[in-house]
Amino acid sequence: MAQPESLSELLNGRRAALDASWPAAGFLAGWLAFHSIGAGVASALLAALGVVGWRLRRGDKPRAVLIGLLGVCVAALIALRTGKAEDFFLLQLLSNGASVLAWTLSIVIRWPLLGVVVGAVLGQRTRWRRDPELLKAYSRASWVWVLQYVVRVAVFLPLYAAGQAGALAAARVVLSWPLVAACLAASWWVIQRTLPAGHPGLRHPLDQPA
Repeated sequence: MAQPESLSELLNGRRAALDASWPAAGFLAGWLAFHSIGAGVASALLAALGVVGWRLRRGDKPRAVLIGLLGVCVAALIALRTGKAEDFFLLQLLSNGASVLAWTLSIVIRWPLLGVVVGAVLGQRTRWRRDPELLKAYSRASWVWVLQYVVRVAVFLPLYAAGQAGALAAARVVLSWPLVAACLAASWWVIQRTLPAGHPGLRHPLDQPA
């Protein structure tokens, strides 16, 4: 019997997180080498452009990589505008804080964002919500994602307040691919533990009133 697809395979989360870590690594390299916001921003943009070129060459969808490049450009503009190197990571700090609130609220109102994302990827729209067991599994697994964003905010916020741009860049790299990989593995484990034996899996929700 074929093994069910994992969340990592469905969402390509590790690849996206790895791509996102390169601009932060570039900023760190430029900052450590020259202690200059301009050098850090230039290195980050070069790294982001490199990721975009690589992904487009491999035939990946341009929208995702271009959104990532746009995020790096906005972060660069903020840092150059304020003259503070740590502000390159302000957008990341705010987005992770907003993610904590959004994911928590989605669980409370019984629209867990993990289910929304996976349902969209699988072309199910809202059909997964009519399966009570799948709804429960997505709700429990979404708490793992909340914890992921809480960890980032807990690390980023004091470093940002202290103006530690280099430490922020290093933390951004460490809390990208490794943390996302752990989050995907943990949330997939929660889903598997929550779904009862004999459930057909994520691709085949049972149509029952939620």
